[in-house]
Amino acid sequence: MKYVLIVNKSRGTQVGYADVAATFMSRFMGLMFRKELPRGLILKLPNTRSRRGSAIHMFFMRMPLDIVFADSSMRVVDTVSIDPWKTYTPKAAAQYVIELEKGTIAASETQIGDELDFTCEHA
Repeated sequence: MKYVLIVNKSRGTQVGYADVAATFMSRFMGLMFRKELPRGLILKLPNTRSRRGSAIHMFFMRMPLDIVFADSSMRVVDTVSIDPWKTYTPKAAAQYVIELEKGTIAASETQIGDELDFTCEHA
């Protein structure tokens, strides 16, 4: 699986590294059952998803996460810090759901409206 560096172009900060889940099965499994998080995970959704279709669940998760929702132009449409066994529907439809270690949103100063960039490190 390839991973990317996520950069917040609006703030000039690095958000962190993340694997990319572009297939149905990799999106379905997400980060469930993992005990540690060496890198985040970008769920690349079909661009036909609605706001409700961009929703996430934290079932079978062992750790809280920060989630960044971005649209097809990689602009942040919502963010949330969420605990295991919760669900969340973003404020707007997203094409990218970025699951990160809790505290990443604050550390990178990421906010709604910011523009992100994913720089490929390994393919």
